[in-house]
Amino acid sequence: MLQAANYTKLLSEINEITPRLHFVFYFHFIGLYELLAALPAQLQPHVDSQEDLTFLWDMFGEKSLHSLVKIHEKLHYYEKQNPVPILHGAAALADDLAEELQSKPLSSEIRELLKLLSKPNLKALLSVHDTVAQKSYDPVLPPMPDDIDEEEDSVKIIRLVKNREPLGATIKRDEHTGAIVVARIMRGGAADRSGLIHVGDELREVNGIPVDDKKPEEIIHILAQSQGAITFKIIPSVKEEMPVKEGKMFIRALFDYDPNEDKAIPCKEAGLAFRKGDILQIMSQDDATWWQAKHEGDANPRAGLIPSKHFQERRFALRRPEVQIQPLKNSNRKSSGFRRSFRLSRKDKKTNKSMYECKKSDQYDTADIPTYEEVAKYRRQPNDKYRLVVLVGPVGVGLNELKRKLLISDTQHYGVTVPHTTRPRRSQESDGVEYIFISKHLFETDVQNNKFIEYGEYKNNYYGTSLDSVRSVLAKNKVCLLDVQPHTVKHLRTYEFKPFVIFIKPPSLDRLRETRKNAKIISSKDDKGTAKPFTEEDFQEMIKSAHVMESQYGHLFDKVIVNDDLATAYSELKTTFDRLETETFWVPVSWLHS
Repeated sequence: MLQAANYTKLLSEINEITPRLHFVFYFHFIGLYELLAALPAQLQPHVDSQEDLTFLWDMFGEKSLHSLVKIHEKLHYYEKQNPVPILHGAAALADDLAEELQSKPLSSEIRELLKLLSKPNLKALLSVHDTVAQKSYDPVLPPMPDDIDEEEDSVKIIRLVKNREPLGATIKRDEHTGAIVVARIMRGGAADRSGLIHVGDELREVNGIPVDDKKPEEIIHILAQSQGAITFKIIPSVKEEMPVKEGKMFIRALFDYDPNEDKAIPCKEAGLAFRKGDILQIMSQDDATWWQAKHEGDANPRAGLIPSKHFQERRFALRRPEVQIQPLKNSNRKSSGFRRSFRLSRKDKKTNKSMYECKKSDQYDTADIPTYEEVAKYRRQPNDKYRLVVLVGPVGVGLNELKRKLLISDTQHYGVTVPHTTRPRRSQESDGVEYIFISKHLFETDVQNNKFIEYGEYKNNYYGTSLDSVRSVLAKNKVCLLDVQPHTVKHLRTYEFKPFVIFIKPPSLDRLRETRKNAKIISSKDDKGTAKPFTEEDFQEMIKSAHVMESQYGHLFDKVIVNDDLATAYSELKTTFDRLETETFWVPVSWLHS
């Protein structure tokens, strides 16, 4: 006899199964798809470009992703609920119940129940129930083989979704094993962000294509042509990697670089292009030849390859020709080897005809190869001395006129140095005003003690600018304007002076002819310092001299101002001075510590 308790259990089980089936059907076939479909729209306010938004739509709309998430959720639901069937033979129990009821007096309720139990759809439901209840859905793992090779490499299958962004990894062929291995992982790239690929991993297949017999260039081409999901079969490296730290080193690039023109770079697509003066953040120096870097302030987290400082210095040294500076042929004009000295320090401009030739033996020091300079941010504090301002430019470019306009604009704020000389003092001159007059012996002693920034000789008399004269201006809480030859700049780049170097550059040759047709240049042909009109050769020499200065010392210039129009150039110069006193600038790290 079928007991009433069993009958009650059967009905309660049927009622319990129905809402579960509805819940599973709704969540996995409606809720999941709605969730994935809604994600790109939810993330849209945080996405900067249409390309990234398209990538999100493609990724979350991929069928394989939906299938994987659906399988995961089903397994998770099954594990969480852990349903245990109350009965394993519901169909047999229903048959016993029908037989028991037929022996009873047939009331209307019994007739209705017998009719329900005889319906095919209910019998089918109970049959399915019994089949599900009696079946085990736990995964059955195959037995471990007896002849397993303990030294056999484990294989890992990795699938990454790639858009137009490079994967951010380079590969190479191992010299000893011949295998294709991951050479480096670019910081912040897709491979790095996934955390699934590591340096030293051996690459076996890409999208099902074996790579054992392929060159690294062929594999790179396959990856470059692939879009969407890319499947890798790799053998993980046994090498334990150190935790990655964010790069905090910043450098100023002192040369232009284009990876597409670099034959030595292991992967042109992974290279980072930059221009002279760009600030780069170094992300990794693990490789002695190729550093990883990104532009300072760039929102893109992916780093790129740049040549290391040591590697680039070696390359520059090998291909850099010996620099020979030839004297200019025109002897009746001031050439680039000579300059008017200290004109703004003289009261009587008409008698200012003194000149000197630079005698520094290291005027063009080929040992200094500009590559990178480590820098940090600096902002002048109210109690700090002003930064030394160094003005550089070829003769005739208008540098002294710009300096004079600055001095006149605010004599209490700007100052110039007083030069030293060994010539006798004239009656109208005062010591310490036009010049500081010293003996020849003392001058030569100061030269030996490196007290001069630059010096020269003219008509058997010495002229020079001393370091103490610069300190004297700065001690008065003034901005010191210093006009020197460009080769001396590197000796001034110290913690004490923190110089800001401005290169005054001439415009084009045609523009020079147009703007300087009524201007004059001081001749060195006679002792009267006669001012004569510019000649075509003067213009040629000015442009040539500017080109030499910029090519040899351009990496030392903080600002370049083209003196096309004097008023415009002065306005740009004045704006630069105002910014220099209030804003933050990148300076060599050595300037932040004495």
